[in-house]
Amino acid sequence: MAYTINRMIPDTGFDDVDTRTRKALADHGFGVLTEIDVKATMKKKLDVEMPAYRILGACNPKMAHQAIGIEPRVGAMLPCNVILREVEGGVEVSAIDPVASMQAIENTDLTAVAGTVRDLLAKAVAAI
Repeated sequence: MAYTINRMIPDTGFDDVDTRTRKALADHGFGVLTEIDVKATMKKKLDVEMPAYRILGACNPKMAHQAIGIEPRVGAMLPCNVILREVEGGVEVSAIDPVASMQAIENTDLTAVAGTVRDLLAKAVAAI
């Protein structure tokens, strides 16, 4: 099973894709709770150069609340990470597939919530 929902945005700048991604997420009920600039971190900690790479921790509060109500420890697997990665020819956007990430938890109610979140993330990625 694939574990991410992917889209390549060709011939577009990294910052433009970042802006478009945040808007698409917001339009589909997600907020960005965390942000990790992996490129800057690797430079600072390891003095290593790499292409732009950013992790956005996205959360849909309604869905997160529902999931935590079903399975209180599921918070260890939240938020839904979305990565922006500079690649040859553009920027790749990859969002975690919540159904794939929740397979370790045997709870059909949680699987249903994860399916709804996957659908919302897929629509957000498609809208970028």
